[in-house]
Amino acid sequence: MKPVNLGILGLGTVGGGTVNVLSRNAHEITRRAGRDIRILQAAARDLGRQRICDTSNIDLTEDPHAVVDNPDIDVVIELIGGDTLAKELVLRALDNGKHVVTANKALIAVHGNEIFAKASDKGVIVAFEAAVAGGIPIIKALREGLSGNQIEWLAGIINGTGNYILTGMRDRGADFETMLAQAQQLGYAEADPAFDVEGVDAAHKLTILAAIAFGIPLQFDKCYQEGITQITQDDVVYAEELGYRIKHLGIAKRRERGIELRVHPTLIPERRLIANVDDVMNAVLVKGDAVGSTLYYGAGAGADATASAVVADIVDVVRVLTVDPENRVPHLAFQADALSNLPILPMEEVETAYYLRMHAVDRPGVLADTTRILADHGISIEAIIQKKASPGSEQVPVIMLTHRTVEGNMNQAIAAIESLESIQGSVKRIRLEHLNR
Repeated sequence: MKPVNLGILGLGTVGGGTVNVLSRNAHEITRRAGRDIRILQAAARDLGRQRICDTSNIDLTEDPHAVVDNPDIDVVIELIGGDTLAKELVLRALDNGKHVVTANKALIAVHGNEIFAKASDKGVIVAFEAAVAGGIPIIKALREGLSGNQIEWLAGIINGTGNYILTGMRDRGADFETMLAQAQQLGYAEADPAFDVEGVDAAHKLTILAAIAFGIPLQFDKCYQEGITQITQDDVVYAEELGYRIKHLGIAKRRERGIELRVHPTLIPERRLIANVDDVMNAVLVKGDAVGSTLYYGAGAGADATASAVVADIVDVVRVLTVDPENRVPHLAFQADALSNLPILPMEEVETAYYLRMHAVDRPGVLADTTRILADHGISIEAIIQKKASPGSEQVPVIMLTHRTVEGNMNQAIAAIESLESIQGSVKRIRLEHLNR
């Protein structure tokens, strides 16, 4: 049978890893796919750059358009990142009747609805397993393995950089800035780390997971994003004392009124498996009505780990090249005409528990005033810790854990507490999830 020809856009870390995996495991891949797979052409910005892969048998070009316009190429592998040039090239490849495999979470999260519509119109496939959680096959699990379930919620550590920073703050007693500098030195964080530490990267990935889990259109612009830059060593220590760990989670939940879609620092019980996922590793916890809770763990980045997912997508595409388009697995798991119009809930309607930290003047009645305000807003308290004042200070740190309440109520309560003369500065709020229902 005629080999399937690939064209690769981008020969960086993931592109080089993909070439290596395809070469190293060529025999096994052919056995699984049923056809030989070969890289015919690849585009890279700098052809003279030293690479992690052997490109001696690949036609190299600096023009990515030459790849997507090459009539001999069957599948285009987009690994250049971003959502501008990448979008143009992917749409052009689809117009040319080529299947596409991509590791580009921003492209899918922001432009996926348009791209999938174009692919369906042209009768071709866009595969994107590597766009979320590196080598963890979470998209395949949600789209196929759990297709008999109604997904109730999912929660994931889906950004390795943020997880590395929070792990170091806990295990080494370092502050945020120190751990960020280490992450940059080790190559885990970019010179401009905002996408990682402010939650944008995780929001891209969560948007994709939620669309597949709940059968809704991709809606990145409605995903709440909060980073980890304001997490302090005190917060990490106090959380540990209370039996919790702080993780930067992406959380999506199905509610009667709509879908919660949010990325933020979260306290989770230290006994939960996902609370013990450390350093740059990723994990996604999924709750289905039939299967219960399932956890998917592994490397969220890296040349071979991400290439593993890219090559798996290539094999899937090759397997179904001759299948009628209407009989293929839908891009977002549900048939395109059956997507739900459930709205994304505003953050004010989200319901969760809370960790609150404040500095109060050390005198009688202060705690009573604070608890009264919470009670007035229908918020009950699970635990209170009052720490000792620092030498020479009249202020004491007060830490509270609350039971579940609506975010809008908590916003009002925090505003009222901050207006008290006895409360100094702002109230620190970190959301808390038990992940058991």
